[in-house]
Amino acid sequence: MHAPQRVVDALRTAAATLYRPSHRCIAVPESLPSPAEVDAAARQLGLGITGAELHGALCGWIAGGGTTSDWLSGVMADPALPAVAAGSVLDRLREATASQFEDRSFGFELLLPEADAPLGERSGALFDWCRGFLGGFGLAAGQAPPLSEEAGEALADLAKLAAATPQDDGDEEDEQALAEIEEFVRVAALLLHGDCVLAARHRQQFN
Repeated sequence: MHAPQRVVDALRTAAATLYRPSHRCIAVPESLPSPAEVDAAARQLGLGITGAELHGALCGWIAGGGTTSDWLSGVMADPALPAVAAGSVLDRLREATASQFEDRSFGFELLLPEADAPLGERSGALFDWCRGFLGGFGLAAGQAPPLSEEAGEALADLAKLAAATPQDDGDEEDEQALAEIEEFVRVAALLLHGDCVLAARHRQQFN
């Protein structure tokens, strides 16, 4: 699946209407823990998913309007899971992700392998991230979230990516295609968060 620049631009424009710049001083968003740290934390808890998928699930949960206080048991649909310890890797992941979603300069990042990792590893992690996002978003937003046409189409495309098969190797064109898809996913997540969280917040301010 290619994500033409015009599609990314259209999503970014739609998201920008919700992420309006503010004249208030806004802190620089925090950095995510490393993928290796999150992978290790997920293994330690026996979650059975990769760090990329866990971050995707957290992002989907936040984008769908889920509360971050009990996010781990929420995204895993397992109330028996312990609360995330303050200051732990997963707590830092939560703090940084929530901060990035609120960043008006689109500083939101996906937790993925470094650019020098093999193409198959990076594409597989991106598709894992999409699977996690879909699960977390569905659990938080429910069956009929209030989505714009653009956000609805973006969610459908994320579902296609979640079912995609990683590519083991490729050329420069494949690298460019993966970069375009990653940017599409990033902006799509912001747009969905805008529709489900920021738009609702704006409506409350006027009521």
